Amino acid sequence: MNVIEMRDISKRFPGVLANDHVNLAVKKGTIHAIIGENGAGKSTLMNILYGLHRPDEGQILLNGQTVSIHNPRQAMKLGIGMVHQHFMLVPSFTVAENVVLGFEPQKGLRFDRTRAIRLTRELSEKYGLNIDPSVKVEDTTVGIEQRVEILKTLYRGADVIILDEPTAVLTPQEVQELFQTIRFLTESKKTILFISHKLQEVLHIADTITVMRRGKVVGNLAAQDATEQQLASLMVGREVLFEVEKQQTRIRDTLLEVRGIQALDKRALLAVKGVSFSVRRGEIVGIAGVEGNGQTELVEVLAGLRPAIAGEIVLNNAPIHHCSVQERRQRGMAHIPEDRMTVGLNLKGSVADNLIAGKQRQIPYQGSFLYSNAKEIKMYARQLIDAFDIRTSDPDATASTLSGGNMQKMVVAREFSFGAPCLIVSQPTRGVDVGAIESIHQKILDQCAAGAGVLLVSAELDEIYKLSDRILILYEGEIVGEFRPHQISKEEIGLYMTGAKRQERGRM
Repeated sequence: MNVIEMRDISKRFPGVLANDHVNLAVKKGTIHAIIGENGAGKSTLMNILYGLHRPDEGQILLNGQTVSIHNPRQAMKLGIGMVHQHFMLVPSFTVAENVVLGFEPQKGLRFDRTRAIRLTRELSEKYGLNIDPSVKVEDTTVGIEQRVEILKTLYRGADVIILDEPTAVLTPQEVQELFQTIRFLTESKKTILFISHKLQEVLHIADTITVMRRGKVVGNLAAQDATEQQLASLMVGREVLFEVEKQQTRIRDTLLEVRGIQALDKRALLAVKGVSFSVRRGEIVGIAGVEGNGQTELVEVLAGLRPAIAGEIVLNNAPIHHCSVQERRQRGMAHIPEDRMTVGLNLKGSVADNLIAGKQRQIPYQGSFLYSNAKEIKMYARQLIDAFDIRTSDPDATASTLSGGNMQKMVVAREFSFGAPCLIVSQPTRGVDVGAIESIHQKILDQCAAGAGVLLVSAELDEIYKLSDRILILYEGEIVGEFRPHQISKEEIGLYMTGAKRQERGRM
């Protein structure tokens, strides 16, 4: 029996036909994956199902009955829940407070905290989520935050749960834990809609796969009958290279030196503990590690977004640890941040404004009397939009209207366009599709071949392996191993990432 049917759904935004007569049928108690390029219409379709958008045409059937879903609260009453790619939690609240928020149990006129904790614990145990209801969200990991979001949907009575890019910010271990949770949910007769770009994961977890391209459904397949190459070709409309060819580059003199850097996290605890390494021109140095082991703080210190409490940073033989972000950029550093939403972009600004950021005061983009030269800015923006295949209706479109993957392409396009010799690249392909991953990887290699030095921080071990000349492993704020890709297996790297192994300092 189909629990969800979406028939001939169409949705238009200014200049964009996001969904073009889409049909979707989802069987009860199954895991149904929806895949496609960035901007293919996946999230728009699910936002319609969850009541965040209204369709221009078409109808939705729930258990065979036509329904009109005007808002998320109505969707929740119908048993449809959604876990968004960017979590919507209150960090200073406990797990239990976040789970019941908006639907709080009452004792008289007051919030019944004891009951909220009990209900959260019971749900957590019932679905094998194993979360402490009393801990504050800000003191948990990203994987736990996602479980809290799932608990929120279950608390509200969801039988259909939409997971939008659920593994984008998870470690390999957390992905496996999530998959165990998903299977447990389907065994409990829940239905999962799984939006993803990661084809290996989709083939591993899904029962059925719907492929979308440019707003249309281009394929419906049983996961057991599909291949990664077949799905990729359907997604992008051409053959995709899963392995970019890494040419041997000439590694030259030292470009970036990091000496004994120490830094605090947001709780004023020591997160980076005397880290030292170097990056040479023509070299890609990868940093592997489970998220939360100091990578974020280290990158923010290098980019000038967080002060170091000790140590030195030397770029092109000149110290920069006291320089501002802008001064570091002027001296030849570009930075792709891990969080495009809060650090990488001005979501209220236009696509053109975001692409020109950092160059807006340069000729020809600045006109007379400090006014911007709109014509030149638009022309420049269109060049980057074409070069990086950013799917947008217009350079004047607001950045927040783009899909997450196209937002990421905007950040990558802007930072690579500076021609900076030193690139600090953090999670460059998070939330982007296979075609864009291929393109971004190639552009990183091109920058390296042109003589740039690249520091690559990624939660994707495959990415680290494919691109890096050297791999540094970070655990609890310290470098615990340094290897070349051919010297170590992914399984052994996992032991270093979890602290089970540690290389002697003299051997690094």
